[in-house]
Amino acid sequence: MKNFGTLALLLVFAMGGTAAKASQSPGTKEVAIGLSDAFIPGGFSSASDAYVVASGLFPNSCYTWKRADVSNPDTFTHEVKSFATVSQGMCLMVLVPFNKEIRLGQLAEGKHTLRFLNGDGTFMEKSLTIEE
Repeated sequence: MKNFGTLALLLVFAMGGTAAKASQSPGTKEVAIGLSDAFIPGGFSSASDAYVVASGLFPNSCYTWKRADVSNPDTFTHEVKSFATVSQGMCLMVLVPFNKEIRLGQLAEGKHTLRFLNGDGTFMEKSLTIEE
């Protein structure tokens, strides 16, 4: 039983080293990802920083969250594009859920439209009300 524990520990360290090398290797690329849903909290004022919590599923374990870009076509419309890094190599072929907070900053009082753009040209639209 002692040998099994040692073997398992060595396997964990070996996998950790492989993951660290894969994230630093040039075999990574950035891709646009789609979101499954977005939680829009309430109670924001024009003096506070607004945020949303985006969630989705990565298609395998080679994906890691990278960033979200927020653009503002006008005062009350905001477009959010989400990106992940995909590493080349051995991946677990399982769906990997994620939740990420996306900061929108201070917004003007009123009703705002949030568009969460997917990489394929489609989008999900939600609304956010900023109070006085």
